[in-house]
Amino acid sequence: MSAAVVVASNRAAAGVYDDTTGPLIVDALREWGFTVGDPAVVPDGAPVGEAIGAAVAAGARVVLTTGGTGLTPTDRTPEATRPLLDREVPGIAEAIRAHGVKQGIPTAMLSRGVAGVAGECLVVNLPGSRGGVKDGLLVLADVVVHAAEQIVGSDH
Repeated sequence: MSAAVVVASNRAAAGVYDDTTGPLIVDALREWGFTVGDPAVVPDGAPVGEAIGAAVAAGARVVLTTGGTGLTPTDRTPEATRPLLDREVPGIAEAIRAHGVKQGIPTAMLSRGVAGVAGECLVVNLPGSRGGVKDGLLVLADVVVHAAEQIVGSDH
């Protein structure tokens, strides 16, 4: 199965610094058996939706995003993601936030990330911090392959 990673970061997209969250996600997806290329690093907002849409159109079965889920004026990843979804899967985003809070990170509850199904693809927004990404990947590790299989009607 193929997967894609989208990094929402104005500064990383402009070359101000190198993104360090996308590679964490790529490594995890590969460990879980997905074929995935380098992360797409794009500015916040509409480019995130465009990158997700391109990955879905190219046949990705899973798209994980990082960044743009907070409260700053430029954090627009959920708004760029939601219109692409056919169905939301709120339990995934809720579990990611709950795990962060349980780890002693009260600001995890401020993440507005969403998760859902776009066509035959699972799309999940992860926070933009390395810690938030690591926590999100821990939550996803046991369910992402199963979810990707279920979306296309595989047996339980």
